[in-house]
Amino acid sequence: MLDGKTIAVVVPAHDEELLIGATLAGIPAFVDRIIVVDDASRDRTGASAEAIGDQRVEIVRHEQNRGVGAAIVTGYKRVLAERIDVAVVMAGDNQMDPAELEAIAGPVARGEVDYAKANRLFYGNAREVIPRHRFVGNAVLSLLTKIASGYWHVADSQAGYTAISLEMLELLDLDRVYTRYGFPNDLLVHLNVWKARVRDVPSRPIYGVGERSGIRIRKVVPRISWLLLKAFFWRLREKYVIRDFHPLVFFYALGLLMTVAGLALGILETVLRLAGNGIPAATVVLVALLLIAGSQFTLFAMWFDMESNKDLK
Repeated sequence: MLDGKTIAVVVPAHDEELLIGATLAGIPAFVDRIIVVDDASRDRTGASAEAIGDQRVEIVRHEQNRGVGAAIVTGYKRVLAERIDVAVVMAGDNQMDPAELEAIAGPVARGEVDYAKANRLFYGNAREVIPRHRFVGNAVLSLLTKIASGYWHVADSQAGYTAISLEMLELLDLDRVYTRYGFPNDLLVHLNVWKARVRDVPSRPIYGVGERSGIRIRKVVPRISWLLLKAFFWRLREKYVIRDFHPLVFFYALGLLMTVAGLALGILETVLRLAGNGIPAATVVLVALLLIAGSQFTLFAMWFDMESNKDLK
């Protein structure tokens, strides 16, 4: 237990036979339950987890590979079934420092926040430790996640080292959350709809411990960007139209409409110029006005969104 609350660690694992043992061995004694979700591994991940002989460990196996998000959801559902107060997620690849577990789970256990997550980007030597392409990709996705989720104070959106309260898990519709690599991004969007308090916790980035990554930045960034675009509109509808009302939806709508109209007219104007046709000066002014007004409406909408969510930390 931690601060009088029971703690469970959910460990999603796929083909982590070599690292799962070290991951589990480092989990502190105050953790009450360890739920290893073997996501249809092709190696002996499950057997390696059992071999450490820790009585706290429970192995849950997926018959088919369903993705890291689905593995976490399976673990969360076990936490709900057992009524454990705080659920921490640690990957099975030994890239999350168990010494930081208390710092991440503590704010949730004490009721200070509903969800806490690691933030590796602001760690002292993060730029030197994190591979450059992953640092840049993470920074881009973090910016997009701020806009989509409404948590403007949160960064390192891809961090999977997290803690969540039982009360918040009970509110979430876990079957609606994206089940692949974009799971933490989509989860933040769902948390914002329920007005969950979220906090970043500085975390030491760990690389070069034998982990294997199948992530391809060129594929992941466009896919998650599209996911976040859909999640953004879903959040606006759920939070600011259905559950409550806020005029920022009009500002976003006008900003999008004017920006798209300005870009379309600007492209048409460019094509006509290249074709040698004359363009009235008024058309150029109209394009500029549409783009300026569109950007202003969008920035005002973002400001309203920041004000609406400023207490969720």
